[in-house]
Amino acid sequence: MAVAPRIDPKDLFTPQEWASISNRSSWRGLALIAHAWMVILAAGTMAVIWPLTLPLAIMIIGGRQLGLAVLMHDATHGALHSHQGFNDWAGEWLTTGGLDRYRPYHLTHHKYVQQAEDPDLVLSAPFPITATSLRRKLVRDLTGQTWFKQRFGHLRSQLAARKAGEPLAPILKAELYRKRRMLIGAAVTIAVTAPFGLWWVWFVLWLLPQATWTQMITRLRNIAEHAGVAKDERDPFRCARTTYAGPLERAMVAPYWVNYHCEHHIFMHLPCYNLPRAHKLLLAKGLGPQMEIRGSYLEVLRMAASKGAPSGLAPA
Repeated sequence: MAVAPRIDPKDLFTPQEWASISNRSSWRGLALIAHAWMVILAAGTMAVIWPLTLPLAIMIIGGRQLGLAVLMHDATHGALHSHQGFNDWAGEWLTTGGLDRYRPYHLTHHKYVQQAEDPDLVLSAPFPITATSLRRKLVRDLTGQTWFKQRFGHLRSQLAARKAGEPLAPILKAELYRKRRMLIGAAVTIAVTAPFGLWWVWFVLWLLPQATWTQMITRLRNIAEHAGVAKDERDPFRCARTTYAGPLERAMVAPYWVNYHCEHHIFMHLPCYNLPRAHKLLLAKGLGPQMEIRGSYLEVLRMAASKGAPSGLAPA
Protein backbone atom coordinates (compact mmCIF):
# COMPACT_ATOMS: atom_id res chain seq x y z
CA MET A 1 0.00 0.00 0.00
CA ALA A 2 1.29 3.47 -0.92
CA VAL A 3 1.06 5.62 2.19
CA ALA A 4 0.71 9.34 1.42
CA PRO A 5 3.88 11.42 1.91
CA ARG A 6 4.40 13.33 5.15
CA ILE A 7 6.31 16.45 6.20
CA ASP A 8 8.05 16.92 9.53
CA PRO A 9 6.96 20.31 10.95
CA LYS A 10 10.49 20.79 12.30
CA ASP A 11 11.70 21.02 8.70
CA LEU A 12 9.51 24.08 8.09
CA PHE A 13 8.88 25.89 11.36
CA THR A 14 10.86 27.12 14.32
CA PRO A 15 9.77 25.65 17.67
CA GLN A 16 8.04 28.94 18.50
CA GLU A 17 6.16 29.01 15.19
CA TRP A 18 5.03 25.43 15.54
CA ALA A 19 3.89 26.00 19.12
CA SER A 20 1.81 28.98 17.99
CA ILE A 21 -0.19 26.96 15.47
CA SER A 22 -0.32 23.53 17.11
CA ASN A 23 -1.64 24.69 20.48
CA ARG A 24 -5.09 23.27 21.26
CA SER A 25 -7.29 25.62 23.22
CA SER A 26 -9.58 24.44 25.99
CA TRP A 27 -12.26 26.97 24.99
CA ARG A 28 -12.02 28.04 21.34
CA GLY A 29 -13.49 24.84 19.92
CA LEU A 30 -16.40 25.04 22.36
CA ALA A 31 -16.89 28.70 21.45
CA LEU A 32 -17.17 27.73 17.79
CA ILE A 33 -19.77 25.08 18.62
CA ALA A 34 -21.74 27.66 20.59
CA HIS A 35 -21.41 30.09 17.68
CA ALA A 36 -22.82 27.54 15.23
CA TRP A 37 -25.86 26.81 17.41
CA MET A 38 -26.49 30.50 18.12
CA VAL A 39 -26.41 31.33 14.41
CA ILE A 40 -28.84 28.48 13.73
CA LEU A 41 -31.16 29.72 16.47
CA ALA A 42 -30.95 33.33 15.24
CA ALA A 43 -31.64 32.36 11.62
CA GLY A 44 -34.56 30.17 12.69
CA THR A 45 -36.01 32.98 14.80
CA MET A 46 -35.67 35.34 11.85
CA ALA A 47 -37.62 32.96 9.61
CA VAL A 48 -40.38 32.51 12.21
CA ILE A 49 -40.81 36.26 12.64
CA TRP A 50 -40.36 37.17 8.97
CA PRO A 51 -41.40 34.16 6.83
CA LEU A 52 -40.17 35.85 3.65
CA THR A 53 -36.62 35.35 4.92
CA LEU A 54 -37.01 31.56 4.88
CA PRO A 55 -34.75 31.00 1.81
CA LEU A 56 -31.99 33.03 3.46
CA ALA A 57 -32.50 31.18 6.75
CA ILE A 58 -32.18 27.83 4.97
CA MET A 59 -28.82 28.89 3.51
CA ILE A 60 -27.55 30.24 6.82
CA ILE A 61 -28.69 27.19 8.81
CA GLY A 62 -27.34 24.81 6.17
CA GLY A 63 -23.98 26.56 6.35
CA ARG A 64 -23.84 26.10 10.12
CA GLN A 65 -24.94 22.48 9.82
CA LEU A 66 -21.87 21.96 7.67
CA GLY A 67 -19.98 23.98 10.28
CA LEU A 68 -20.97 21.53 12.99
CA ALA A 69 -19.73 18.70 10.77
CA VAL A 70 -16.43 20.58 10.34
CA LEU A 71 -16.09 20.84 14.12
CA MET A 72 -16.87 17.14 14.50
CA HIS A 73 -14.10 16.59 11.96
CA ASP A 74 -11.76 18.60 14.20
CA ALA A 75 -12.71 16.30 17.08
CA THR A 76 -11.81 13.34 14.86
CA HIS A 77 -8.24 14.66 14.85
CA GLY A 78 -8.29 15.43 18.56
CA ALA A 79 -8.14 19.16 17.81
CA LEU A 80 -11.48 20.36 19.20
CA HIS A 81 -10.39 20.43 22.86
CA SER A 82 -7.12 20.02 24.73
CA HIS A 83 -8.55 17.19 26.90
CA GLN A 84 -9.01 14.18 24.64
CA GLY A 85 -11.87 12.62 26.59
CA PHE A 86 -13.83 15.86 26.50
CA ASN A 87 -12.79 16.36 22.87
CA ASP A 88 -14.49 13.09 21.93
CA TRP A 89 -17.58 13.77 24.05
CA ALA A 90 -18.07 17.23 22.57
CA GLY A 91 -17.47 15.94 19.04
CA GLU A 92 -20.10 13.25 19.52
CA TRP A 93 -22.81 15.11 21.43
CA LEU A 94 -22.46 18.81 20.68
CA THR A 95 -21.96 18.62 16.90
CA THR A 96 -23.40 16.34 14.22
CA GLY A 97 -22.21 13.18 15.98
CA GLY A 98 -21.10 9.89 14.46
CA LEU A 99 -17.51 10.34 15.63
CA ASP A 100 -16.81 6.65 16.27
CA ARG A 101 -17.90 5.67 12.76
CA TYR A 102 -16.28 8.64 11.03
CA ARG A 103 -12.84 8.56 12.68
CA PRO A 104 -11.42 5.28 11.26
CA TYR A 105 -12.81 6.09 7.81
CA HIS A 106 -11.41 9.61 7.79
CA LEU A 107 -7.99 8.73 9.18
CA THR A 108 -7.69 6.13 6.41
CA HIS A 109 -8.36 8.95 3.95
CA HIS A 110 -5.47 10.93 5.45
CA LYS A 111 -3.14 7.95 5.47
CA TYR A 112 -3.68 7.20 1.78
CA VAL A 113 -4.86 10.54 0.40
CA GLN A 114 -5.18 10.41 -3.39
CA GLN A 115 -3.70 6.90 -3.42
CA ALA A 116 -5.59 3.82 -4.57
CA GLU A 117 -6.53 2.92 -0.97
CA ASP A 118 -8.05 6.34 -0.23
CA PRO A 119 -11.78 5.75 0.55
CA ASP A 120 -12.55 9.31 -0.61
CA LEU A 121 -10.89 8.87 -3.98
CA VAL A 122 -14.27 8.03 -5.51
CA LEU A 123 -15.37 11.61 -4.71
CA SER A 124 -12.54 13.28 -6.63
CA ALA A 125 -11.66 10.77 -9.35
CA PRO A 126 -14.56 11.59 -11.75
CA PHE A 127 -13.51 15.23 -12.16
CA PRO A 128 -13.42 17.15 -14.36
CA ILE A 129 -16.94 16.51 -15.58
CA THR A 130 -19.17 18.41 -17.98
CA ALA A 131 -21.06 21.50 -16.87
CA THR A 132 -24.32 19.68 -17.58
CA SER A 133 -23.36 16.80 -15.31
CA LEU A 134 -22.40 19.18 -12.52
CA ARG A 135 -25.73 21.01 -12.82
CA ARG A 136 -27.60 17.72 -12.56
CA LYS A 137 -25.70 16.85 -9.37
CA LEU A 138 -26.42 20.25 -7.83
CA VAL A 139 -30.11 19.99 -8.73
CA ARG A 140 -30.28 16.57 -7.06
CA ASP A 141 -28.67 18.10 -3.99
CA LEU A 142 -31.01 21.09 -3.80
CA THR A 143 -34.14 19.00 -4.36
CA GLY A 144 -33.33 16.54 -1.56
CA GLN A 145 -32.65 13.55 -3.81
CA THR A 146 -29.05 13.18 -2.63
CA TRP A 147 -30.08 13.37 1.02
CA PHE A 148 -32.84 10.77 0.56
CA LYS A 149 -30.46 8.36 -1.17
CA GLN A 150 -27.84 8.76 1.56
CA ARG A 151 -30.28 8.46 4.45
CA PHE A 152 -32.52 5.70 3.15
CA GLY A 153 -30.44 3.96 0.48
CA HIS A 154 -29.08 1.56 3.09
CA LEU A 155 -32.61 0.61 4.17
CA ARG A 156 -33.72 0.10 0.57
CA SER A 157 -30.75 -2.15 -0.17
CA GLN A 158 -31.39 -4.12 3.01
CA LEU A 159 -35.03 -4.64 2.10
CA ALA A 160 -34.18 -5.60 -1.46
CA ALA A 161 -31.54 -8.12 -0.39
CA ARG A 162 -33.41 -9.78 2.45
CA LYS A 163 -34.28 -13.41 1.99
CA ALA A 164 -37.85 -14.46 1.46
CA GLY A 165 -39.57 -15.07 4.76
CA GLU A 166 -36.98 -13.19 6.82
CA PRO A 167 -38.77 -11.05 9.43
CA LEU A 168 -38.82 -7.35 8.69
CA ALA A 169 -38.61 -6.20 12.31
CA PRO A 170 -34.82 -6.70 12.82
CA ILE A 171 -34.05 -4.64 9.70
CA LEU A 172 -36.31 -1.79 10.77
CA LYS A 173 -34.96 -1.92 14.32
CA ALA A 174 -31.38 -1.63 13.07
CA GLU A 175 -32.30 1.27 10.81
CA LEU A 176 -34.06 3.12 13.62
CA TYR A 177 -30.95 2.65 15.77
CA ARG A 178 -28.82 4.24 13.04
CA LYS A 179 -31.23 7.20 12.93
CA ARG A 180 -31.62 7.53 16.69
CA ARG A 181 -29.88 10.90 16.97
CA MET A 182 -32.09 12.42 14.29
CA LEU A 183 -35.22 11.00 15.90
CA ILE A 184 -34.23 12.21 19.37
CA GLY A 185 -33.50 15.69 18.04
CA ALA A 186 -36.80 15.79 16.21
CA ALA A 187 -38.79 14.60 19.23
CA VAL A 188 -37.19 17.11 21.60
CA THR A 189 -37.57 20.03 19.20
CA ILE A 190 -41.21 19.23 18.41
CA ALA A 191 -42.02 18.77 22.10
CA VAL A 192 -40.54 22.18 22.93
CA THR A 193 -42.04 24.11 20.01
CA ALA A 194 -45.46 22.46 19.61
CA PRO A 195 -47.08 24.25 22.61
CA PHE A 196 -46.34 27.54 20.84
CA GLY A 197 -47.89 26.38 17.57
CA LEU A 198 -44.44 25.90 16.02
CA TRP A 199 -44.50 22.11 15.62
CA TRP A 200 -43.26 22.58 12.05
CA VAL A 201 -39.95 24.23 13.04
CA TRP A 202 -37.84 21.06 13.05
CA PHE A 203 -39.09 19.99 9.63
CA VAL A 204 -38.70 23.39 7.94
CA LEU A 205 -35.76 24.92 9.79
CA TRP A 206 -33.61 21.85 10.41
CA LEU A 207 -34.57 18.98 8.14
CA LEU A 208 -35.16 21.10 5.03
CA PRO A 209 -31.75 22.86 5.15
CA GLN A 210 -30.06 19.55 5.93
CA ALA A 211 -31.71 17.85 2.98
CA THR A 212 -31.03 20.64 0.47
CA TRP A 213 -28.50 23.43 1.00
CA THR A 214 -26.19 21.39 3.25
CA GLN A 215 -26.02 18.66 0.61
CA MET A 216 -25.02 21.11 -2.11
CA ILE A 217 -22.33 22.92 -0.14
CA THR A 218 -20.95 19.61 1.11
CA ARG A 219 -20.51 18.64 -2.54
CA LEU A 220 -18.84 21.99 -3.26
CA ARG A 221 -16.52 21.41 -0.30
CA ASN A 222 -15.59 17.95 -1.57
CA ILE A 223 -14.92 19.30 -5.05
CA ALA A 224 -12.77 22.15 -3.74
CA GLU A 225 -10.70 19.87 -1.52
CA HIS A 226 -9.55 17.18 -3.94
CA ALA A 227 -11.25 17.33 -7.37
CA GLY A 228 -8.69 17.67 -10.12
CA VAL A 229 -5.82 16.67 -7.82
CA ALA A 230 -3.72 13.99 -9.50
CA LYS A 231 -4.23 10.40 -8.42
CA ASP A 232 -1.11 8.97 -6.76
CA GLU A 233 0.17 12.51 -6.12
CA ARG A 234 3.36 12.26 -4.06
CA ASP A 235 3.92 15.95 -3.29
CA PRO A 236 2.33 16.63 0.13
CA PHE A 237 1.82 20.28 -0.87
CA ARG A 238 -0.39 19.21 -3.78
CA CYS A 239 -2.42 16.31 -2.33
CA ALA A 240 -5.21 18.69 -1.29
CA ARG A 241 -6.35 22.18 -2.23
CA THR A 242 -6.74 25.43 -0.36
CA THR A 243 -9.44 27.69 -1.79
CA TYR A 244 -9.60 31.35 -0.85
CA ALA A 245 -13.01 32.35 0.48
CA GLY A 246 -14.51 35.79 1.03
CA PRO A 247 -16.93 36.72 3.85
CA LEU A 248 -20.04 35.50 1.98
CA GLU A 249 -18.43 32.18 1.07
CA ARG A 250 -17.28 31.68 4.65
CA ALA A 251 -20.80 32.35 5.89
CA MET A 252 -22.67 30.18 3.40
CA VAL A 253 -20.24 27.61 1.95
CA ALA A 254 -16.94 27.33 3.84
CA PRO A 255 -17.46 27.64 7.62
CA TYR A 256 -14.74 27.52 10.23
CA TRP A 257 -11.76 27.68 7.87
CA VAL A 258 -12.59 24.42 6.12
CA ASN A 259 -11.24 25.99 2.92
CA TYR A 260 -7.63 25.66 4.18
CA HIS A 261 -7.53 22.02 3.21
CA CYS A 262 -3.98 21.85 1.89
CA GLU A 263 -2.69 23.00 5.29
CA HIS A 264 -4.99 20.53 7.02
CA HIS A 265 -3.55 17.60 5.10
CA ILE A 266 0.04 18.69 5.63
CA PHE A 267 -0.55 19.07 9.39
CA MET A 268 -3.74 17.17 10.12
CA HIS A 269 -3.82 17.71 13.88
CA LEU A 270 -3.90 21.51 13.75
CA PRO A 271 -7.11 23.09 15.12
CA CYS A 272 -9.20 24.68 12.39
CA TYR A 273 -8.79 28.16 13.89
CA ASN A 274 -4.99 27.93 13.44
CA LEU A 275 -5.08 26.97 9.77
CA PRO A 276 -5.09 30.59 8.48
CA ARG A 277 -1.93 31.32 10.49
CA ALA A 278 -0.30 28.13 9.18
CA HIS A 279 -1.17 29.30 5.66
CA LYS A 280 0.43 32.72 6.23
CA LEU A 281 3.58 31.14 7.64
CA LEU A 282 3.92 28.84 4.63
CA LEU A 283 3.48 31.76 2.24
CA ALA A 284 6.03 33.80 4.18
CA LYS A 285 8.52 30.97 3.69
CA GLY A 286 8.02 31.13 -0.07
CA LEU A 287 6.07 27.86 -0.34
CA GLY A 288 2.94 29.35 -1.96
CA PRO A 289 3.89 28.43 -5.57
CA GLN A 290 4.44 24.82 -4.48
CA MET A 291 0.99 24.54 -2.90
CA GLU A 292 -2.30 23.70 -4.60
CA ILE A 293 -4.24 26.95 -4.16
CA ARG A 294 -7.24 28.39 -6.02
CA GLY A 295 -8.53 31.93 -5.82
CA SER A 296 -12.23 31.20 -5.25
CA TYR A 297 -14.88 28.50 -5.18
CA LEU A 298 -16.15 29.76 -8.53
CA GLU A 299 -12.72 29.14 -10.03
CA VAL A 300 -12.74 25.60 -8.63
CA LEU A 301 -16.21 24.93 -10.06
CA ARG A 302 -15.09 26.10 -13.48
CA MET A 303 -12.18 23.70 -13.31
CA ALA A 304 -14.39 20.86 -12.09
CA ALA A 305 -16.91 21.41 -14.92
CA SER A 306 -14.34 21.95 -17.68
CA LYS A 307 -14.69 18.58 -19.42
CA GLY A 308 -15.71 19.15 -23.01
CA ALA A 309 -15.27 22.92 -22.73
CA PRO A 310 -13.30 24.73 -25.47
CA SER A 311 -9.65 24.90 -24.49
CA GLY A 312 -9.79 28.67 -24.37
CA LEU A 313 -12.58 28.60 -21.75
CA ALA A 314 -11.19 25.93 -19.44
CA PRO A 315 -9.12 27.33 -16.59
CA ALA A 316 -5.45 26.49 -16.43
